[in-house]
Amino acid sequence: MARPNESQSLRIPLWLARIAVGLVFLFNVDCALAFIIRPANYSPGFEVSGVPGEVLVRGIGILFLMWNATYPPVLVKPDRYQVLFGVILVQQAIGLMGESWMWLALPEGHEALRTTAQRFIIFDGFGLLAMGFAFWILRRATRQRAEQLGL
Repeated sequence: MARPNESQSLRIPLWLARIAVGLVFLFNVDCALAFIIRPANYSPGFEVSGVPGEVLVRGIGILFLMWNATYPPVLVKPDRYQVLFGVILVQQAIGLMGESWMWLALPEGHEALRTTAQRFIIFDGFGLLAMGFAFWILRRATRQRAEQLGL
């Protein structure tokens, strides 16, 4: 059932946006909480260990949570928060480019780091594509709706 302010022409684009953003958000928060709660399980993937490694991984988890603070408003009203949706896409692109650059710059002999980076690159790449596609569909539908209403 459509929400009171959701027109039929926006219903599918809105739900595509919610699904794409929601899936990325859930995976990000799951990863963040895992890093925060069990950092020792993940520190070998960053080639760090002991208390400093746990603090580093826990800090990465906290940064993930900070990064994802922008997602909930977009989940609720993707059409209303399209600028924020755009910010999320920029954040995702920055993450993907940074991870890719770090992966390419890794010297030989760091397979754990290489594998960890590849996981982030793959996830962030798919997330960017899914959310980018949903954003594009939503923007098109929003513009069409505005034209229909003479706005």
